[in-house]
Amino acid sequence: MALSRDELKAIAEHLLAAEAERREVPSLAQTHGELSLEEAYQVQDEIIARKLAAGDRLIGWKLGLTSREKQKAMGVFEPVYGALFASTLLPECEVNVSELIHPRVEPEIAVVMGEDLEGPDVTPAQALAAVRWVLPALEVIDSRYKDFKFTLPDVVADNTSTARAVTGTRPVPAEGLDLATVGVVFVKNGEMITTAAGAAVLGDPAIALARLANHLARRGQKLKAGQLVFTGALTAATFVAPGDVVEARFSALGSVSLRVV
Repeated sequence: MALSRDELKAIAEHLLAAEAERREVPSLAQTHGELSLEEAYQVQDEIIARKLAAGDRLIGWKLGLTSREKQKAMGVFEPVYGALFASTLLPECEVNVSELIHPRVEPEIAVVMGEDLEGPDVTPAQALAAVRWVLPALEVIDSRYKDFKFTLPDVVADNTSTARAVTGTRPVPAEGLDLATVGVVFVKNGEMITTAAGAAVLGDPAIALARLANHLARRGQKLKAGQLVFTGALTAATFVAPGDVVEARFSALGSVSLRVV
């Protein structure tokens, strides 16, 4: 049975309260039944609207479930999408985990749009041509759900576990870059965790960017010049605790690090 508009607003309030109070809650599938994916995005839309009304600023977008392996495990063949806010960015490359519930960190390739990109039917080549800058990035994800366990609609409603993010300070021009072959070495406390390449994101981050533009078109929106996009995790996320230092060392893009306090 479809949920009413008031019920969807109540779910958004529920998740925002969990975020503000830094407490985990049961998955929506347990407390509200299985939402449809469209209902989940309506909850996300409500969360975005409430954050903007509270004075936050939308600075871009992010993708999740961009790994082929994760998609197979979840039985889906489309990424999930969420919003990035000004409050998300960490200017000092330091994250205070007392502000979060159970944070994890993952390396990503971030891009800054050089021009508007509007779907439908955007191709990866068109998406890449609209990019001005590319940056090394780390995303801190922090699900509001107990034990980091959730269904696909659950994570969409929770704005795809968005929490904090940091980018490198030296953007690289996108022209001439093959994002699929950009490599990364993911390091924690001086020890390598794993390695990957941009191709881990749907085969090419440009594909992810095109998917995002087409998703936004279905919701009556578009990617705008100047917006930041986190194109998806290149590796599995790693748990972090006070005292940890994580770093992503990218070929062609340089490095970005994050201190955990």
